[in-house]
Amino acid sequence: MGNCLKKSRDIPISSGSSDDTPPPQQFPKSTQERFSPTTSKKATLSSSSSSSFPTKPALAEEVGIVLQRPYVDINSLYVIEKELGRGQFGVTYLCTEKATGRKYACKSILRKKFVNSKDIEDMKREILILQHVTGQPNIVEFKGAYEDKQNLHLVMELCTGGELFDRIINKGTYSEREAASIGRQIVNVVHVCHFMGVMHRDLKPENFLMVSKDDHSPIKAIDFGLSVFIEEGKLYKEIVGSAYYVAPEVLRRKYGKEIDVWSAGVILYILLSGVPPFWGEHPWLKEDGDASDRPISSAVLIRMKQFRAMNKMKKLALKVIAENLSEEDIKGLKQMFNNMDTDKSGTITLEELKIGLTRLGSRLSETEIKQLMDAADVDQNGTIDYSEFITATMHRHKLETEEHLHKAFKYFDQDDSGFITREELRKAMTQYGMGDEATIDEVLEDVDTDKDGRINYDEFVAMMRKGTTDNGGQHRLS
Repeated sequence: MGNCLKKSRDIPISSGSSDDTPPPQQFPKSTQERFSPTTSKKATLSSSSSSSFPTKPALAEEVGIVLQRPYVDINSLYVIEKELGRGQFGVTYLCTEKATGRKYACKSILRKKFVNSKDIEDMKREILILQHVTGQPNIVEFKGAYEDKQNLHLVMELCTGGELFDRIINKGTYSEREAASIGRQIVNVVHVCHFMGVMHRDLKPENFLMVSKDDHSPIKAIDFGLSVFIEEGKLYKEIVGSAYYVAPEVLRRKYGKEIDVWSAGVILYILLSGVPPFWGEHPWLKEDGDASDRPISSAVLIRMKQFRAMNKMKKLALKVIAENLSEEDIKGLKQMFNNMDTDKSGTITLEELKIGLTRLGSRLSETEIKQLMDAADVDQNGTIDYSEFITATMHRHKLETEEHLHKAFKYFDQDDSGFITREELRKAMTQYGMGDEATIDEVLEDVDTDKDGRINYDEFVAMMRKGTTDNGGQHRLS
């Protein structure tokens, strides 16, 4: 998926100016902080909280400010081993339970990080929810919470396979079968949480861990810091979650548990495509934004129209470049050519082009299609061969790198003088039936800006990178 997908912790959704509460604080969730207690807005404890956290006042030196229970020496229960990771809000250690010898992950959070009563209430709620849902399929096991004078310790299942996010980045895209397997597990988490009266509110690939490094490892949901217990009939208004995955209802401040289904769908989309839906800065979506009233043409059609508007030297230069592109550069266009070449002859006829463009949504007249055909058919033999199709439809930025431009220039500059003479231009273009004097005059008039009768490299590059228009100027090379 390249570099398109970014960790959503880098772009948290916040409510900005809330009417009655500050924006939600989200702790960083790097690998070392995957058990961090992200906070949400307007923490609402369930009625069961009183039994789990005694409210009876106690001496400050005897009980913890978060758990309201007597201090526990974590070292009496676990052997704290190597550090697994460190972040702004705590350190995660590998630990071994002394009574059983089992390995766990222990996230230790400095108590001074809880700066106000809301931070404490949010942490209490997260622990309550973890206790409530632990043991369910595809949800990380919560072993226990312990507090001493310096730290709050959360002991949880040790998952050694890393984040689902990192697995997606490394893999790129999943097959439908693989995506369905992961998708089933994510949907199961949504079902279990909702059945048990919990709304997660922050489902994303970073919040699922692989149990092991095995390719078919099951996944476990973690980080219930933004989760709440569902109150029947209540519509929630707090803006929480992460930008890629947040449902529209959240931004409208009127939502329920269905928002988790939206987030699960976004994750499934990413598994299959390798990029998030709605990718980009989207000025097109804004009110009074950049959206045009004109019908949309396919990218292929636009590029063919651009190609038609080029002078013949530029068409030939692009053909030279296209013939030197790698398979990686043209694999998508190769498939498109094969789809249009229905008789598998290795060339596209006028009829095949017409059918292919129609399948891409074109409503061009037969005359317009014939004009595109003539433009793409550089050697004028009546059909479009593979290299001609690539030349006419390739995205221009891939054709205009310095390396490609030097190769194309040298194709014309046979004596390596640094200039393309009239004779060299005629010789190169004659091979494609374009060496007549009128065409040569047209090219030199267009490209030879200093009017010395020859084309230097700078003039050649300017021609190759210059935007072109076609019938009204709506198209620009890009």
